[in-house]
Amino acid sequence: RDLKSKQRALQDHLNRTNSRFIASAPSMKPILNAIEQVADTDASILILGENGTGKELVAQAIHQQSNRAHEPFIVVDVGSLPPSLFESEMFGHEKGAFTDAKEARIGKFELANKGTLFLDEIGNISVDLQIKLLSVLQTKSVRKIGSNNNVEIDVRVICATNAPIYELVKKGTFRQDLFYRIKTIEIQLPPLRERKEDIPDLFHYYFDHYVKRYKKSIEPDPTLIDSLTKYKWPGNIRELQHAVERAVILCREPLL
Repeated sequence: RDLKSKQRALQDHLNRTNSRFIASAPSMKPILNAIEQVADTDASILILGENGTGKELVAQAIHQQSNRAHEPFIVVDVGSLPPSLFESEMFGHEKGAFTDAKEARIGKFELANKGTLFLDEIGNISVDLQIKLLSVLQTKSVRKIGSNNNVEIDVRVICATNAPIYELVKKGTFRQDLFYRIKTIEIQLPPLRERKEDIPDLFHYYFDHYVKRYKKSIEPDPTLIDSLTKYKWPGNIRELQHAVERAVILCREPLL
């Protein structure tokens, strides 16, 4: 049963759109150095940055360069999990543990065993759930809902958030002990407006991808890159990606 669950999770991961990690701007050099230095360790990593800056891609790059690269890389947006489902999703449950538990299920920690678990938007979970998460990180074991047994886990945890987590710790809405547990290493991602040197490569990557996907026969206007680098991109790389996709879809001329 556990192998089948793990297989499904790996297939979901393979089905995810794998974007290339493009980072040649001078402001990204410290990020690349940090990835190289921490990849082969088991240190907990906290990635900070605005929405759309590529935090998941950094986590993927760390995983791919680590000695866990051939094991699962499991992504969970913990900030979007309803509190009532948090324990079931993260720790698993036994059959009959609650009304809708028609079959046993392993949680994300077990699915990521031997590999990497990426917890996105960690700053958005409640204090009650923070306590449960801290317990798992401290004991390196999980207990499924409805079970009396703990299951040991070997997971490298990488967390990310766009929330002002230092302020949350100061206010007491994010536990200080959990904060220090998840941030042995901190990586601060710059917004796209501070790495404009990467815009041409990012544009061409997404342009080529969507031209092939939508079977278009178009070329970019030579002046387009200059216009793109002048824009501030408040939505960062995600905004650029969606802008390119929309433009390719709507383009009816040979020149974009």
